[in-house]
Amino acid sequence: MADEKKQRWLEGTYGKAVKKGPERRARFETTSGIPEQPVYVAGDARPGLEDRLGLPGEYPFTRGVQPTMYRARFWTMRQYAGFGTAEDSNRRYHYLLKSGQTGLSVAFDLPTQMGRDSDHARARGEVGKVGVAIDSIRDMSILLDRIPLGEVSTSMTINATAGILLALYQAIGEKQGVAPADLQGTIQNDILKEYAARGTYIYPPEPSLRLITDIFAYTAKVMPKWNPISISGYHIREAGSTAVQEVAFTLADGISYVDAAVKAGLDVDAFAGRLSFFFNAHNDLLEEVAKFRAARRLWARIMKERFKAKDPRSMMLRFHTQTAGSMLTAQQPDNNIVRVTLQALAAVLGGTQSLHTNSRDEALGLPTEESARIALRTQQIIANESGVADVIDPLGGSWAIEALTDEIEGRAEQYLRKIDEMGGMVHAISQGYVQREIQEAAYAWQRQVEAKEKVVVGVNAFRSDDPPVTVMKVDPALEERQVASLKAFRRERSGTAAKQAVDAVRAAAKGTDNLMPPILAAVKAEATLGEISDALREVFGEYRETVVL
Repeated sequence: MADEKKQRWLEGTYGKAVKKGPERRARFETTSGIPEQPVYVAGDARPGLEDRLGLPGEYPFTRGVQPTMYRARFWTMRQYAGFGTAEDSNRRYHYLLKSGQTGLSVAFDLPTQMGRDSDHARARGEVGKVGVAIDSIRDMSILLDRIPLGEVSTSMTINATAGILLALYQAIGEKQGVAPADLQGTIQNDILKEYAARGTYIYPPEPSLRLITDIFAYTAKVMPKWNPISISGYHIREAGSTAVQEVAFTLADGISYVDAAVKAGLDVDAFAGRLSFFFNAHNDLLEEVAKFRAARRLWARIMKERFKAKDPRSMMLRFHTQTAGSMLTAQQPDNNIVRVTLQALAAVLGGTQSLHTNSRDEALGLPTEESARIALRTQQIIANESGVADVIDPLGGSWAIEALTDEIEGRAEQYLRKIDEMGGMVHAISQGYVQREIQEAAYAWQRQVEAKEKVVVGVNAFRSDDPPVTVMKVDPALEERQVASLKAFRRERSGTAAKQAVDAVRAAAKGTDNLMPPILAAVKAEATLGEISDALREVFGEYRETVVL
């Protein structure tokens, strides 16, 4: 009946209005190319909606992974920060915690991400630029000075060198008197998306997956409150993917990690409950809310049906969200405050567990303290003043949201089937399939912007002359200070103990034992991040990317 009434309306009331005055566009669609109907009715969602929805905290978790969601406590407000030296970043962390941030999120510089010490030739010009420089246990101790690791949860955006940074964090926690079992946090540790979309990889896929599964096994036994991976769609979206591709490629990566861990002999329910995800919050609010819900439901089914998980926690897709850096504009940067607010609202309406809001000036440089505070206040206002956190899944049951959720889920499933036919995500990446899909989506978006089919306020419409903006800059002398500190560290340590510990890492890499215990011993013996990474390079080799044209 609803469909018949809608059809009469389309042909009658709506049709007459369109004939009188054309609509703004000939075609309305989401960023994924999903056609948007002028209005939605009950029949636009597939039959069996009640079963697909469930209730909060129950399979298939469409409406949220916690029974009470934000009625019990708000999401973790975790502002991503890190620059310069450990001292610089430590000051910013204390500032953010004092301002009401509820969790740390550490950004590392490129040399740290790539397993190079700050005095390496390839580190020149990059030390402390896009994150904090961490060469040793001394740097990590300074970075976390006076931060109670038994109380604060910490996320570390690190991949190829994730095991080393995790070992450093554990070592500092123990120095503070915090048992490893009580440490809470997340390492990104998602190397597949690095091959496809970001580029901070070191080793080939096979040894990289070994490192990841070793960390799964280690944290399950030693650090049960720690999330050993944050399977990241964020960078896939930042590289230009659509929302559907973000869901599909992220879950395909997740399937690869679970499959590798199971093949390594781990019981799925022993580790899957600590897997976490990381998504982007883009501009199309309705599509983004539907995206988060579709991802949750699809992952629950994958874990239950494909991997035969029994524990409901193994089926829960828990995720951190960051607002879309690629949508920030250098022109009229104050407009970014509004963009970030809408993106953050989408993440909350979609049921995120943790959220970072970008600062208005990040298209120009590192955020100033004032900009970082505004970004944090954005979250606090949504949480405490908007009322959207008081009802669980407040858009659930909206015909538009449910139809979009179904469509995103269905389109993502088509991608997953194709990737399975190709032999899995590692093969799909090695053949350049994933990279091509992302590149084509990014190109299509850019053409729409240039043709003004997509309006970007202040860029291709509503332009104005902007007053100068104060941009934070890293002191060029910082690199010299960091290198001098590193050289002093090497002089003062026991070189023999460090060398023996690194040799033990190298020997373990040649065998099959879990790599985390020797890596932990090496950082405690004051081996540097670069020394440990180089030992693994000698055994594993380095990955050379597939060039996609």
